[in-house]
Amino acid sequence: MKLEFWALALAAASVGALHSLAPDHWVPFAALARARRWSAGKTARITLACGLGHVTVSAALGALAVVLGLGALQIWGQRLESVAGLLLIGFGLAYGIWGLRKAMREKLHAHSHVAVDDPSRLTAWTLFLLFSADPCVAVMPILFAAAPLGVWPAIAVVLTYELATLAAMLPLVLFSRAGAATLSWHWLEHYGDGAAGGVIAAVGVAVVLLGI
Repeated sequence: MKLEFWALALAAASVGALHSLAPDHWVPFAALARARRWSAGKTARITLACGLGHVTVSAALGALAVVLGLGALQIWGQRLESVAGLLLIGFGLAYGIWGLRKAMREKLHAHSHVAVDDPSRLTAWTLFLLFSADPCVAVMPILFAAAPLGVWPAIAVVLTYELATLAAMLPLVLFSRAGAATLSWHWLEHYGDGAAGGVIAAVGVAVVLLGI
């Protein structure tokens, strides 16, 4: 049993870390952090919250797979992944259009005191919902296989997966944010939100077309 547990824990950690390398797990955060000028602390908090939503839904689907059967849950999870890609495209386009409109308004009212709406809170909540609706289907068989080992070993495998996912995701986001922060192009200061929306939409297209 010990050997089986460690094998499953290693598999869960590997899946968690490797699937976090997919661009949809870090590019949106880095792009928005640059556009919204989020601090490293705020970026980390939003990333961790979204990551927790993502891994919790994945773990919950793994638990449901034990009760309802693995096949049906995998099909449902794959459909959620496809929908999540489309939602990412929609969010990116909507945010990009908002960013371009904001830039135009700022340009028109450069010498006035017209207030421009700030969607930072809405942006964070939208990211959270998007990532919660995008479970990792690959981890379901591992969690399903861990169930016969008992409650505590199964929980340990789940926690291993969650920690590995967050441990890989957070540095990627923060390093990318730091790199993006060094970009000092003049146009990016004005059209950063629009550019961020375009990048997020492009990632969504990659998710849908490539299934990453």
